[in-house]
Amino acid sequence: MKIKTLFIAISFIFISTAYPQQGFVHQQSEGYVVPTDEKVLQKLDRWQDLKFGVLFHWGLYSVPGMVESWSICSEDVDWIPRDSTMTYSDYKKWYWDLKDQFNPTDFDPDQWATVMEKAGMKYAIFTTKHHDGFNMFDTKETDFSIANGPFKNHPKADVAKFVFEAFRKKDFMIGAYFSKPDWHNQNYWWDYYATPNRSVNYKIERHPQRWENFKKFTYNQLNEITSNYGDMDILWLDGGWVAPPRQDIDMDHIAGMVRRNQPGILIVDRTVKGKHENYQTPERSIPDEPLPYPWESCIPLSNDWGWVPNAPYKSAQKVINTLIEITAKGGCLLLGVGPTAQGLIEQPVAERLKKVGEWLEVNGEGIYNTRTTPIYKSENTWFTAGKDNKHLYAIYALPENEKLPSTIEWEGNSPAKGARMTLLQNNKRVKWRSDGTKTTVFLPKNLKQESLILSFNVN
Repeated sequence: MKIKTLFIAISFIFISTAYPQQGFVHQQSEGYVVPTDEKVLQKLDRWQDLKFGVLFHWGLYSVPGMVESWSICSEDVDWIPRDSTMTYSDYKKWYWDLKDQFNPTDFDPDQWATVMEKAGMKYAIFTTKHHDGFNMFDTKETDFSIANGPFKNHPKADVAKFVFEAFRKKDFMIGAYFSKPDWHNQNYWWDYYATPNRSVNYKIERHPQRWENFKKFTYNQLNEITSNYGDMDILWLDGGWVAPPRQDIDMDHIAGMVRRNQPGILIVDRTVKGKHENYQTPERSIPDEPLPYPWESCIPLSNDWGWVPNAPYKSAQKVINTLIEITAKGGCLLLGVGPTAQGLIEQPVAERLKKVGEWLEVNGEGIYNTRTTPIYKSENTWFTAGKDNKHLYAIYALPENEKLPSTIEWEGNSPAKGARMTLLQNNKRVKWRSDGTKTTVFLPKNLKQESLILSFNVN
């Protein structure tokens, strides 16, 4: 790492310690438009069965290990740190010149796929381009890509191709993250004007041809992604401020092309309510109540989406309990993981996710392929249902640093009279009783200290 890059990275680490959480998150849109395409509906139902996926942020920001893209956005907020010894224009030049240092010679997509498979994940979304405009695929629309820097002669230079292939081999659903804004493109951030915020920096009505050029560029890149990289299940579009009426990129035109290339693909035009937001994506949060339409919470494993040195990763127990709550409320968990600048999933991540996978290997019956119940929670017990709505799962989310109680109690969702109740942890029958609407379960001794799932029939 060059001295200048190292200095800026150290400065960022200091600032990110003071401000560990990003202040800006994408809020979910209000309302939902049900798709009419039968193939989309079928894929949506299959996706809702999966429950647990991974989102990879990997790009120029991984070289110094900093907040993805945002440091080149000229907005005065505490979570966008920048080296104060440099002018803004010099800083942007330094950042974009990281392309000459990004050389992930240890890039191992099979390692990524193996780690996530062991975690019990079922779908993967890879960042093909973030807001900074640096492409992690071999686009022909610009030379600002991983395939044109020092990594260009590597046999896996078209990294998106190899990431997607590695996860297809593991039978994952495949998704491509794509940023609608592109801060490196002169038809979005035009050097003729300053770049005061994240939005297009010229008046589109005064320069309509420039905007048309940007629309064509975006269309062509999405055509490349959905034509050249095999079967694709999800197109995950970020940058919800690029939307009508001011920044209209003609999503109808794009969606028509994308679905000709990939029939039935889910299009997730984040935060832009309408027919192109096939599921909602509340960020870094979980809805207070179940939602009556498909959704996923996207939450990073650390405080940041990309790799940051010495990151404070969430514990396996935290991830498990988050997955439990999201599943009981009818959503999926998309966990953010940032590979290192060298192209690997670091060991602390692999260790935590392995523990999550071990729990799911035993308890996955109560998570995968389930749906919500009218009574989805009672105290610290969550509920999911088999698709027949006759088989229920009671999930006791053990709080971190606590021991299992001797009994678990809940209101509602009473087992059928004489029903067999099984503890998934050891596949053994447990004793229970019901008094009116209250159910009490007597836990055996010497259980593993972890969240528990009980299986039983109702009615």
